[in-house]
Amino acid sequence: MDNLKYTALYKKHVALGGKMVEFAGYMMPVHYNTTIQEEHENVRANIGVFDVSHMGEFIVEGAEALDLVQSITTNDASKLIIGQAQYTCMPNENGGIVDDMIIYKLSETKFMLVVNASNIEKDWNWIESHNTFDAQMRDDSMTMGILAVQGPKAVELLQKLTSKDLSKIKFYHFTIGDIAGIDNVILSATGYTGSGGFELYVKNHDLPIVWDVLFDEGGSIGIMPAGLGARDTLRLEMGYCLYGNDIDETTSPIEAGLKWITKFKKEADYPSKQLFINQFKNGVEKKLIAFKMEGKRIPRHGYKVYNLENDEIGYVTSGSFSPSLDMPIGMAYVKPNYATAGSEILVEFRKKKMKADVIKLPFYKG
Repeated sequence: MDNLKYTALYKKHVALGGKMVEFAGYMMPVHYNTTIQEEHENVRANIGVFDVSHMGEFIVEGAEALDLVQSITTNDASKLIIGQAQYTCMPNENGGIVDDMIIYKLSETKFMLVVNASNIEKDWNWIESHNTFDAQMRDDSMTMGILAVQGPKAVELLQKLTSKDLSKIKFYHFTIGDIAGIDNVILSATGYTGSGGFELYVKNHDLPIVWDVLFDEGGSIGIMPAGLGARDTLRLEMGYCLYGNDIDETTSPIEAGLKWITKFKKEADYPSKQLFINQFKNGVEKKLIAFKMEGKRIPRHGYKVYNLENDEIGYVTSGSFSPSLDMPIGMAYVKPNYATAGSEILVEFRKKKMKADVIKLPFYKG
C-alpha cells in the first residue's frame, strides 16, 4: 500500500463518497454516492466529469521528434497538423501491441504522447530504447492531470469558463488556452465515452481549482462526478479497445479491428510492419468481435466462446451490462469464420452455455 499513488483530486473523491480502489498503481474512484448505472446514464444525458490523471504524458521534442514518433507507431503522424490529435498504437517485434495511445502535435518539433497508466514505465523504456534520433524525451506524468468532461452538455458548461471558441474545435483537435481562470490548459475534443465533450490537461496544482469551478457552475445542468465503472461501460458500448483486455502484447492491430490505424504506405518503418501486411493479405487466426447476449447473464473477461456445435472458438475480452441498451454485451476473439455480424455463438457460464449474437460496432449509436 505504501507504493500507491494518488491524483491531485484524491481528497475530493473521498469527500464525495468515492468508492476508492487500486487501479494501475493509483487509488481511483469506481463510483461515488450513486451507482455505476446512474453515472453512466448521466454522461449520456447531461454531463459527467472523470479524473483520469493516472494516465501518462510524454513530451517528445526536437528536430527529429516526428521521426522517432513515426518509427514506433502504426498510424501516420506526418499527416497531423498543429492542434490535431491521433489515435495510434506501438507494436512490438512479434506482432503484438506494447500500448495504444493518443498523439498530440503541439508544434512542428514537439509532440505529446498520452499512454495508459499501467504501461507508463514500460512505454517510456520502449520509446527510449528506439530513440536513435535528435529528439529529447520528458515524462510529465507526475505533474499533469486530466479531467474528462463528457456528455451532451459538456460544451455548454465549458464555453462559459474559457475565452476559446469551442465550437471551432473539431473532433480529435485541440487548443491551448484558459479554463476556469487557469492558463495554458490543453482543451482537447477527445474522450472515451461516445457522448462528446472535452479532455482538459491541467497542471496538478491547478486541478482542484478547475474541478471546483466545474461543479460550482455545472450544478444547474446536471453535472455529476463519474468513476472507473461508468468509464468502462461507456467505452464498451462504443466498442473501444481496453488495453490489457481487448489488446495486449499478444494481439495484433489487424486482429483487433484496428487496421484503420495501421498504415502500410507511410514511409517510416515500424516494428512488425511486414507481419501486419501479411496478416491483412492472408488473413488472421482470430478476430475481435462484438456480441450481445440473448439472456441476462453478464459475460466476463476470460469466459470461453463456442460455436453452436460446441466447438471452442475463442474467449471473451470485455463484458458488462449495457445501461443504454438494457442488456449484457461483450467483445471476444473468435475464429474468423464466426466474426460476421449475424452469426450466433455460445458463451460459457460455469459449464452452462448461453446464446449470443455477433453484431457490428458500436453497440450505442446515440
